[in-house]
Amino acid sequence: MKILAMDSSGLVASVAFLEDEKIKGLVNINYQKTHSQTLLPMLDDLLKTLGEDPKDIDFLACANGPGSFTGLRIGVATVKGLGMGLCKKVIEVSTLEALSLNWPKAEGIVCPIMDARRSQVYAAAYTFGENDTKPVEVIEPVNCEIGELLERLETLGKKVYFTGDGVPVYKEFIESNLKVPFVFPIAANEYQNAANVAILGKIYANEGKAKDACDVTPVYLRKPQAEREREALLNA
Repeated sequence: MKILAMDSSGLVASVAFLEDEKIKGLVNINYQKTHSQTLLPMLDDLLKTLGEDPKDIDFLACANGPGSFTGLRIGVATVKGLGMGLCKKVIEVSTLEALSLNWPKAEGIVCPIMDARRSQVYAAAYTFGENDTKPVEVIEPVNCEIGELLERLETLGKKVYFTGDGVPVYKEFIESNLKVPFVFPIAANEYQNAANVAILGKIYANEGKAKDACDVTPVYLRKPQAEREREALLNA
């Protein structure tokens, strides 16, 4: 099985190519350019470097949120365009679930957090069984204040392994307020990684969860800022 995966839901633009059990290629870029500038060239360069013909791909996989509204739109539009052009099915993967694989088989709670600004995060929590690759959700994906998230984590009573771009933003707050043991990631496992999207994509493909490209949709968890501001004005 060949899967071309992408993640543009956060600060990092990431693309990966999986064949059977092997990640044959992975490119991550976190540098001063928008995903609209980097994503397609990254995909093209990766396939050319590996000598892979896009027509030979079995599935496309995409992190579909939550995350940056603009980044998600770019990623979803890209995978839809490729899927329809190549007549390939697409597998949607939660950004937070993919991030949880930055701590595979951690003995505790893995908590991806993404900065949603104004003291809020996109977050979820997962556990791993001893022989499991697929994470088990113990806190559903939410958009909430960081303090509220820490309270929910404390009720689980286990060591927490953090990952995601919210870590550097809320590190000091977590250190001062979280009352259960916790671990922060090193730089290599702090951000989004399309290899994780590909790994979960294969699991979901085997479960029959691939869909037509035209049916792929982003998951925002909250309304865009412009829409929230418009509602505030109408209700003022």
